[in-house]
Amino acid sequence: MTKYLISFPSEAMVLTEEEFPTVVAESHAVIEEAKVAGVYVFGGGIDESVAPVLVAADGSVSSETYPGIEIRGGFTVLELPDRGAAVEWARKIAVACRCSQELREFGYDPQS
Repeated sequence: MTKYLISFPSEAMVLTEEEFPTVVAESHAVIEEAKVAGVYVFGGGIDESVAPVLVAADGSVSSETYPGIEIRGGFTVLELPDRGAAVEWARKIAVACRCSQELREFGYDPQS
């Protein structure tokens, strides 16, 4: 089975205060469904209040990050039999979150 990353940047989720509780409940329901189905690996959201750091090859740490790359928002990692199943789960998450989701496939690593 292959692991898939389903994600969205924080600015993609534009909700009113009234919509927010419903979206939270519906998105949690999809995650619970994935857990029951045995395909959930992990997920969450990037804590944007904590600044990222860059750890260099020599072990030094700086407040810089890779230029042009900003990782924000929410993500879910699922382990699924094929891309078609991944698209279906991404569709469920997109509907629950009220925003488009990016779907990416992790490369296979026999050591993981």
